[in-house]
Formats: sequence, structure tokens, C-alpha cells
Amino acid sequence: MKKGLLSIVICVGFISSFAQTPHFGLKGGLNAANLSREGSGTSDFKIGFHLGGLAHIHMTNHFAIQPEIVYSQQGGKNTFGNVENKIKLNYVNIPVLAQYMFGKGFRLEGGPQLGLLASAKQKIGSAESDVAGSFKSTDISFVAGFGLLGPAKLGVDFRWTFGLNNINKVPNGVSTRNNVAQLGLFYQFDHKGKR
Repeated sequence: MKKGLLSIVICVGFISSFAQTPHFGLKGGLNAANLSREGSGTSDFKIGFHLGGLAHIHMTNHFAIQPEIVYSQQGGKNTFGNVENKIKLNYVNIPVLAQYMFGKGFRLEGGPQLGLLASAKQKIGSAESDVAGSFKSTDISFVAGFGLLGPAKLGVDFRWTFGLNNINKVPNGVSTRNNVAQLGLFYQFDHKGKR
């Protein structure tokens, strides 16, 4: 985890040394998350939210780097008979995205993301228990998406996050990965001219 954080800090610092002044912003929206389990398919989608901040750093007129820190509700659920089994995984995610900007505010984006597990709960019916010991403390994933920034500094984006590593900490347990679809709004402060 420490190596992952250090790598991100060094990467952002290196990029910033060649970049223009970053434009900071806030973002938030809805998540539709599920868990992909090797050999047993995927869980049903669990609805949650995400909320955080961003730094939009122009490298050229059409290319930018955007690191973020985002709190994200993830996990998945299944229903057996009349009983719902829900896994609630909350992460602090740190994506570092490359963005290609074109047209009037359109942008394509993609890049790696480090997720730090904040909490893990399992709810079966009405009984809830802490299952943080069953999940790894870090999640590595790839983010891809597109967005649109309007003239009023307010934008909308859609992303899909693909989990790359097994988050199941249980010995000999089923390999489990996070998947998250996100629809969100963002606001960039002091963002004039370039979009």
C-alpha cells in the first residue's frame, strides 16, 4: 500500500513540474457496483454514491492529467429465496487519469486507480457484521470513461472501473474483483478558456 501511494505521489509531482496551474474541483454521483467471482459469475448490482475532489492539470490544449481522491461505496448483492446477502465495501479511491479533450468540452479519459479499503460489512437479512478481515486493504483497477464540461464550469461524466486484482483475503477463497459503473457531476473552480 505504501509503495502504491508513493508511486502516485511521485507520478503526480513529476507531471506537475511540466504542467500548467491545476484547476481544482469537486465531484459526486451514483455508483452501480458488483463483484465478479471466478467460476461463479457476478453479483447483482448494488447502488451507492461517490464524492470527492479533483485536480485538472493541462499539459497541452488537448491533453490533461487529472488525479482525484474519491470516497466510493462499492460491493455487490445476491438474493437467495427471500433473503438478501449484501457486501458493502467502502473505499477511498485515488485515480490518476489521462484525458483527451476535443470539441466543445468533450473529454475521453482513462488510467490506473488505487483503492484503499475504508470499511467492509456483510448484511444478511437484517443482521450485519464486520468482514474487513476477509478483504485486502488495497484494490488496483483501471478506469475508462468520457465526460462533458459545460461553459458554467459544471460537467457530467460516465466511468467504468475494472478491478485488476483479487480482493479476497480468505486463504484458498474464490478470486473476487470489483466492478463499478459511475454517473457523476463535477464542478471545476476558476476554469476559464480551455475545457
